[in-house]
Amino acid sequence: MTEMTTLDVPHIDSSAKTSEGKLSGSMGTMSLMLTVLAFSAPIAVVEGFIPFAILFGGPGAAFGFILTTLILVLFSIGYVTMARHVPKPGNFYAFISSGLGRVMGLGASFLAIFGYLCVLGGTYVFIGVSISSLISSFGGPETFWLVWAAISWLIVSTLGYFHIELSAKILTFAMVIEVLIVLIFDIFVLGKGGAEGLTLEPFTVTSFADGDMAVTLLYTIMVFLGFEATALFRDEVRNPDKTIPRATYGAVILIGLLYVVSCYALTSAYGSSAWDVAREDPTSMFAHGIGIFVAPVFTQIVYCSVVISLFAALLSIHNVLSRYVLNLAVDKALPKAFARVHEKHSSPYIASVGVAIVAAVFMLPAFLSGIDGGILYGVVVGIGAIAIISLMGLVCFAVIGWFARTGIPQGENPLKVYVAPAIAGVVLIGTMIFACLHLDLVVGGAPGDSNWIIILLLSVFAVGLAVGSYFRSRRPDIYRRLGQSAR
Repeated sequence: MTEMTTLDVPHIDSSAKTSEGKLSGSMGTMSLMLTVLAFSAPIAVVEGFIPFAILFGGPGAAFGFILTTLILVLFSIGYVTMARHVPKPGNFYAFISSGLGRVMGLGASFLAIFGYLCVLGGTYVFIGVSISSLISSFGGPETFWLVWAAISWLIVSTLGYFHIELSAKILTFAMVIEVLIVLIFDIFVLGKGGAEGLTLEPFTVTSFADGDMAVTLLYTIMVFLGFEATALFRDEVRNPDKTIPRATYGAVILIGLLYVVSCYALTSAYGSSAWDVAREDPTSMFAHGIGIFVAPVFTQIVYCSVVISLFAALLSIHNVLSRYVLNLAVDKALPKAFARVHEKHSSPYIASVGVAIVAAVFMLPAFLSGIDGGILYGVVVGIGAIAIISLMGLVCFAVIGWFARTGIPQGENPLKVYVAPAIAGVVLIGTMIFACLHLDLVVGGAPGDSNWIIILLLSVFAVGLAVGSYFRSRRPDIYRRLGQSAR
C-alpha cells in the first residue's frame, strides 16, 4: 500500500459513502444491458456502418466482427474484474484514477465527458437530418433538420430528469424493435440462401486478409461503443456485483453475434457483387436488401426504425453523460450543485439539465456553420469515437497497474488481471493510433485536413491533467476525493 500512496492512487474508502442523496434503482441484467446497448444504435449500425466495413473489408468483414467481439470480450474480462474490486460508479474516471493515479484519472474524465458530448451532439444533428429525410421520402415537405433535433433534445432532456427505470423501459422497447427488424432481415436472407447460395468463406482469415484489415477493425470497433458504460449505473442496479458483469459480457456477446450474423447476411444478400455494391451505394445497401428479400414495405420501415434507434441512442448517451458529471461533482471536481440527486425520482437531475444545456449550445454553432448535417455528424461523432477508444485502452492498462500494486486477489488469476487486458489494451491503443494517422477514414475529408482533431483531444486531456495537478498542489482536500465518487 506504500507504493499506492506514492503514486497518488486512491484507495477504496467505503466509510465515505452514505445513502443520503445517492442514486438508487433496481435494474436487472437485461434492463442494464439494453440501456447501454441502445448507445450503439444497432439498426443504424447495420444500415450505416456495416456496409462501410464491407467496403473496406470485402466479404471477410464478418470475420472482422468476430475478431472485434473476441477483443472486446478480453477487454470485458479485465473491466469486470476491476469493477468487482473497485466498487465505484465512476467507470473510466474511477478505474483510471485507481490504476494510474488521480491526475491521470481526472484527465481521462475530462476526455470522456468531451468524447461523449461529441457523440451526443453529433447524434442530435443526425436524428434531425434523418427525420427531415424521412418526411421527404413520404412525399412531405422539405423541413430543416434543426427543428427535429430541437424536438428530440426536448424529449430526451425531459426523460433524463426522471428515474433511470423510465428510460430503461423506453430503451428496452426501442431495442426490441431494432433487433427484431435486423433479425427478420437475417432470417429471410439466410433462409433463402442469399443471392448465390451460402458459403463459409466470409469467416476465413484468407477472406479477411483480402481486404484492408486495419481499416475494417477500426470500423468494427467503433460500432461497439457504449457497452463500456455499465459500471456507471452501479448504484441503480439490483445486485451490482452480479448485474454489471452479466450485463457487460451479455452486451458484448449479444451485439457481437448480431453484427457478425448481420454482416454475413448483408454480404450474402449481394453475393459476389457485395463488395462492388458497398463501393457504389453503401448507405442504401441494407434498406434495399431487406426490400428485396422480405418485402418492399420494409425499406420504409427501416428508415423509420433508424429514427427510433437514434432517439434511443440519444437517451442512452444523455444518461451516461449525466452520471459522469454527477460523479465528478460528488468528488468536488465540478460544482457541488451537479451532485444533487432528486429526492423523488432518484435521478441526477441537475447534472442532466447541465448536459442538456451544453448539448443545446453545441447545436447553435452547428447551425451557424452551415456545414451539411451528414458531414457534421461524421466529424463530431468521429472525434468522440477516438476519445472513447483511447480511454478504453487506458482502462486496460489501469487494470494491470491496479493489480500489479495490490496483488492478485483470491479467486482471480493472471489471465483476468494481466493477459486479457494487455491484449485488449494493445489492440485498442493501436486502433486509436491508426485512427489518428488516418483521420480521413474516420471523419472524412482529405488526408491531413483534420489533424486539428488530435490537437483538440490532447488539449482536453491536458486541461484535465492540469486541473488534477492544481488540486494536488493547492486543494489537497479535493485531490484526496478524486476517483472516490463517495458521499
